[in-house]
Amino acid sequence: MPLDAYPEHILLTPGPTPIHPRAMHAMTRPMLGHMDPEVFALNREIQDDLRVMYGAEPEGFTALLAGTGSLGMEAGFANLVEEGDEVLVCANGSFGRRMAEMAARYGARVRLVTAPLGEAIRPEDVAAQLAHGGDIRMVAVVHGETSTGVLNPVPEIAELVRGTGALLTVDAVTTAGMEPFHMAEWGVDYAYTGAQKCLSAPPGVAPVAISERALARYAARRTPTPLWYCDFEGLRDYWTRHTYHHTVPVNLHFAFHAALQAALEEGMEARQRRVQQVGEAIVSALKPLGFSPYVRRPEDRLPTVLALRLPEGFDDAGVRQALRKREISVTGGLGPTAGVIWRLGLMGEAARPGPYRALMTALEDILGERGLVGRFDESLDGVLV
Repeated sequence: MPLDAYPEHILLTPGPTPIHPRAMHAMTRPMLGHMDPEVFALNREIQDDLRVMYGAEPEGFTALLAGTGSLGMEAGFANLVEEGDEVLVCANGSFGRRMAEMAARYGARVRLVTAPLGEAIRPEDVAAQLAHGGDIRMVAVVHGETSTGVLNPVPEIAELVRGTGALLTVDAVTTAGMEPFHMAEWGVDYAYTGAQKCLSAPPGVAPVAISERALARYAARRTPTPLWYCDFEGLRDYWTRHTYHHTVPVNLHFAFHAALQAALEEGMEARQRRVQQVGEAIVSALKPLGFSPYVRRPEDRLPTVLALRLPEGFDDAGVRQALRKREISVTGGLGPTAGVIWRLGLMGEAARPGPYRALMTALEDILGERGLVGRFDESLDGVLV
């Protein structure tokens, strides 16, 4: 089937996000070999741009892993955790719990700092665990918990970790590339995201940034990294020394490069503003129907994944199915929040008025309600996003 025969689908999920047009175009270029000089030159630009996006050290090591964000998560534990290491994991949702599971699989003795669903990790709870004793080798936290729409206080947690000797790993999957991220300033040692989230590139590469402290910890390992595919030394063989390690997905590199450059040209502050503006317009439009923010405290709400509690009696599955027939995808809750919330993605190209105006139009028809589009547009009146 030719490309122009496919209907345009409106993707409003917490990932993947709509592909940026420049990334789509970049994927169509002819294939080059992964050891081609042009690819190495492209990779150097990607590394430089990732340092800017993450706010990393000027000479910090950055790279793309050939996999999605979960590979970024696993690579950190595989390289930086050894059997018997104490790891403190902040878990207030599905992806914090995934961190804990991965750390345990690599032999860590995991301690948890938890918070109820819909609430952020409390820095004082982290401080209490750090003061409890033991040799904590790593603290791991999800910056934006995709499963509940919660923003965890990474700068405050980083301040507590600084000076303890522990490394700080941050899941930046729903923040980096859409919100300002200050890796070096905060003291983050390992950060990762997925190409298909805030940057609106195709899934399949995971951008990582690794501090000098983390590389020193890696170099002092007692045993080899058990995950050969993403061994930090093997990554540096390819990305720094330009020797063969494994075949990278070249066209995904070109697409990612195009999307990342588009994001940096727009600027993180500008992207942050449009997320806020579109999010406020969505809430204004849906509030009279009984939708309300799932996360109680405004400062704990993750801007890029808008979690809305559904009105009482709302037919979650039926409405989402009706939307899907209109080529619009939205995502419900995960696990305990299934049937309780919607999670609307406001990352990359999804954080635009057009896709959400289409959602409001469709909901007016499905629910027999009027005024959603008007309230949405009124909230954005005079705003350029």
